[in-house]
Amino acid sequence: MKYYFLIMLFSLISCTKEKNENSIEKRTVQKVIVIQPLGNFKSYQAKNVFDQIKIINSNVVLRQNIPFPENAYYKPRNRYRADSIIKSLLNTIGKDSVIVGLSNSDISTTKNGIKDWGVMGLGYKPGKSCVVSDFRLSFKNKNQQFYKLVLHELGHTVGLPHCKAKTCLMRDAEGGNPLDEEKDFCNYCKSFLKSKGWQLI
Repeated sequence: MKYYFLIMLFSLISCTKEKNENSIEKRTVQKVIVIQPLGNFKSYQAKNVFDQIKIINSNVVLRQNIPFPENAYYKPRNRYRADSIIKSLLNTIGKDSVIVGLSNSDISTTKNGIKDWGVMGLGYKPGKSCVVSDFRLSFKNKNQQFYKLVLHELGHTVGLPHCKAKTCLMRDAEGGNPLDEEKDFCNYCKSFLKSKGWQLI
């Protein structure tokens, strides 16, 4: 009887453990990615991003263009403040989503003591909102560079910091444009993203 009780207890623990593991797996499913074109962002570019993102996450939504937030415009430099944009976009999605704003206009933020530092993208780390701009990308490889930029900022939203590997998509641009040197996520960053539900090869 004693041994029978121990076997039943072990079975119960095993089932509970299996249920917990299944629950963990469910929690790591990637959030819905909302693609939000801003201003006059070109529709074909937005569709291109949508098609590429769908490969790594089928739960992706492409919205219609909306105006930039009024408080985001920085008239002295004819730019839009990226920090104001991501703060505004954050209020337009649910708890199970992350949103990426797409811009053809120049964007900026405060960095290294400089009030208005031009950037290619900005995102909360971790968080649910980011924005990218193709304004500073090379004309020749703009589509490829733009998608890399989208992945970079989405990587920040799930908690990835900048990476020291020069060929990794999470590399810090440091005021330049090294996107052509970036080939893929490094093994560490890729493993981290897979643990968050990203469907990466």
